[in-house]
Amino acid sequence: MASGEVSLVRLSKSFGSSVAVDGIDLQIPGGEFFSLLGPSGCGKTTTLRMIAGFEEPTSGEVRLDGDDMAGTPASRRNVHTVFQSYALFPHLTVFNNVAFGLRRQKVAREDVRRRVDEALALVELVGFARRKPAQLSGGEQQRVALARALVLRPAVLLLDEPLGALDAKLRRQLQVELKQLQEQVGITFVYVTHDQEEALTMSDRIAVMNCGRVEQVGRPREVYEEPSTAFVADFLGVSNLMDATVTKRSSAGSGASVLLGEGVQVEARAGDTHVTGPVRVVIRPERVGLEDPSGAGSANRVPGMVQRTVYLGAGTQVSVLLATGHKVTALVQNAADVDPGWTTGRPVSCHLPPAALRVLATTPPPAPGAETGSGG
Repeated sequence: MASGEVSLVRLSKSFGSSVAVDGIDLQIPGGEFFSLLGPSGCGKTTTLRMIAGFEEPTSGEVRLDGDDMAGTPASRRNVHTVFQSYALFPHLTVFNNVAFGLRRQKVAREDVRRRVDEALALVELVGFARRKPAQLSGGEQQRVALARALVLRPAVLLLDEPLGALDAKLRRQLQVELKQLQEQVGITFVYVTHDQEEALTMSDRIAVMNCGRVEQVGRPREVYEEPSTAFVADFLGVSNLMDATVTKRSSAGSGASVLLGEGVQVEARAGDTHVTGPVRVVIRPERVGLEDPSGAGSANRVPGMVQRTVYLGAGTQVSVLLATGHKVTALVQNAADVDPGWTTGRPVSCHLPPAALRVLATTPPPAPGAETGSGG
């Protein structure tokens, strides 16, 4: 079994009558950058604290490299945690902050110096050893906190929103650096965040959490492009979610016929195209095409009117009210020599490509064989 493998088995945590984590199962292979993503209060930090040993599960198991950690104190688990606050000792130099854990382990002096120097080089802080935390920027303090964790050579590094206190530009820079660092050291990172961009940028896989449960686990592209629930579609990036009705189920190799509004029928080829009845359909803004209204009435084209535009630099966000009553957002890439002219009040035709239009069942689909009564 690879070093740094984390297994959560039916893991639950309650605080009185409040359920913070509700029976989650996760497998995190050794060496993976794995993110727990979700809104405040969804249970992601509580899950991290149970892996670290700061909280005891109400039920279920936390396994590290196959060993159940029940009853094992945090200090004896081969994991380390980096918090948003960094928790550096203000009276100690950078060197002594990083060396603190090694000295508590009674590591030989010459080994302490060598390992601290290696850790500072790893986080690009060579020459900072004699400074105090107050003499560092926020990004430099974050690097010191990382070095202090990595110098102990944990099998798993837990990170609880460590970039949350930084400004947006520095946060984007450190997202890339942190992923490169993880690939360089090769240990398991379990990262907690509510920031979708962070999770998409850095993660090998993402678990999207909601109300103490895991809604979906997958690679960034999979979770973004193929959300399995309306919550995932809505939380991860900007989504156009619309109530609709599937009037005809797909057959092999074809899509579903979807009624968006009276007389407006479109085809969807992704998601739960095998269901019928009330559903929700989703399409990402970058997949919505804006065209001249003369094309309205063609396949998967719905007439509408521009309500407002927002200039975003590389692109323009265009909000459109469809004839069906739905509101959709399109993301149009800006070209330096072309003004698309999507002004407020302009009639348009919205192209919703069948391959980009995803059906989300409002209730779980029947189990295989349920319709025939075979029982599976």
